[in-house]
Amino acid sequence: MRILLVEDDAELADSLSRALKSGGWTVDTLHDGVAADLALRTEDYALAVLDVGLPRMDGFEVLRGLRERGQTLAVIMLTARGEVGDRVRGLNLGADDYLAKPFELSELEARVNALLRRSLMGGERQQHCGSLVYDLTDRRFTLNGEALSLPSREHAVLESLIARPGRLMSKDQLAGKVFGLDQDASPEAIEIYISRLRRKLDGSQVRIVTFRGLGYLLEAQE
Repeated sequence: MRILLVEDDAELADSLSRALKSGGWTVDTLHDGVAADLALRTEDYALAVLDVGLPRMDGFEVLRGLRERGQTLAVIMLTARGEVGDRVRGLNLGADDYLAKPFELSELEARVNALLRRSLMGGERQQHCGSLVYDLTDRRFTLNGEALSLPSREHAVLESLIARPGRLMSKDQLAGKVFGLDQDASPEAIEIYISRLRRKLDGSQVRIVTFRGLGYLLEAQE
């Protein structure tokens, strides 16, 4: 899954980015509100971690624009200000959670997990497709009861497919969830990851189906 982190303190941003990436997420890090607003208009994110005190456009205005466009991705607001008025304003504008600095990295990770579980999986901890199970809290797959270890990009592709079992996803959609802003987003590379995943799912009840020119879907065979 892909997360947008917007924090103008470069040292803190680097620390938060490294912590989130170590959890297996693809993280785009930006440092001002205008850049964040553009990224949210054009890129595909599952969640945004948004500082309030940003240059050029503050976090409240970025959030306001996001919600006015009808975008529903989960948002955690960060602030050095702990006043009730700020928290109320952020929540009224559509923030899903609010974290006052300073905070422990483990708390941010736990809140990210909880929000993604709620927004993408309806609060459920696990997603199932036949004998394939994905635990969002641990961010681990099991197949036929055995751990399925995957490189990060194959993991991201399968994570995206199991979030929408039986529904088509195009190569461009998958590439948008796998590659960050600083990476070469290649829809053609998705074909390679799909091929590798098929080999790892071979012999199970789960398969990835190709609809030529349209995309892929994950389904469980009877």
